[in-house]
Amino acid sequence: MKFGPVPVAEAVGAIVAHAVRRDGLMLKKGQIVTAEQQASLVAAGVAEIIVARLEPGDVGEDEAARMLSERLAGDHVRCERAFTGRVNLFAEESGLVAIDAAAIARVNAVGEEITAATLAPYSAVARGDMIATVKIIPFAVSGRSLEASLAAAKGAVRVAPYRPLSIGVVSTLLPGLKTSVVNKTLRILADRVAPAGATIVRDERVAHEVGALAGALEAVASDCDVTVIFGASAITDRRDVIPAAIEALGGRIEHFGMPVDPGNLLLLAAYGGKPVIGAPGCARSPKENGFDWVLRRILADVPISGADIKAMGVGGLLMEIASRPQPRLGDGSGPRDG
Repeated sequence: MKFGPVPVAEAVGAIVAHAVRRDGLMLKKGQIVTAEQQASLVAAGVAEIIVARLEPGDVGEDEAARMLSERLAGDHVRCERAFTGRVNLFAEESGLVAIDAAAIARVNAVGEEITAATLAPYSAVARGDMIATVKIIPFAVSGRSLEASLAAAKGAVRVAPYRPLSIGVVSTLLPGLKTSVVNKTLRILADRVAPAGATIVRDERVAHEVGALAGALEAVASDCDVTVIFGASAITDRRDVIPAAIEALGGRIEHFGMPVDPGNLLLLAAYGGKPVIGAPGCARSPKENGFDWVLRRILADVPISGADIKAMGVGGLLMEIASRPQPRLGDGSGPRDG
């Protein structure tokens, strides 16, 4: 692409690089100069203007943005019309944004003239939310650069839709744990899963001991797609009450702990081929914490493993929850929390 000042006499068919305002005449950035406009420029005493001209093999900004956005868009993603070298991409379903980060990096590495930006991987979105944008920086790009970006981009942005799963909850009880706290925890969880169309269908409350919890878990898991266990006391070890009850039934502990704070003391397990989450104490709060990151992936049928959880550390330092028993900057005398 050629770029720079040209005499107005040679400007017909060129792209206006900067808006021109003179004696009632207005040429907008990106317009193609017509013969009529050229005559008006001459009449207004304009000698030259800055323009861009495509060369053989170049692709205009809108066409390039359209092609790249359509190549990036995977399942449940809609592309809007290209305008000024930009196309925005939107979620067609509520769920999680699944991003091929390496592919996006390859697209952006092709050259400074081609850019693609997305939400963070596994961000929760509602239908209609913008999830990515493509912007072509100059007025055109070379066909070679565009082809390189297209080769890297296929299906790199998609939405994993939520599933309307049934949720079972088992809450363990100890003296001093108020019924109002348990009830509030259930209401907060119901609000958490509502955007996914999921519902709580079982609510069991048992003593905080292995046998009682194992019996309740067996009954709840048989009826529900996902089981969440809220312990009256936080899990502090793989041999603690909640993991011990899961293993007593023949369940499997996938991972204990996570590099997300709040959320450190989360337990991910499976029983009967279904996910079981030992919720950290911070899950009693409506504020975002590591529990949300794991629960959302389960609700959207996005695989979650111990390796996935271990990779959550970058960005895993979330905002403090004022009500947590032991804030990060406390004196260390409070009870353990997650």
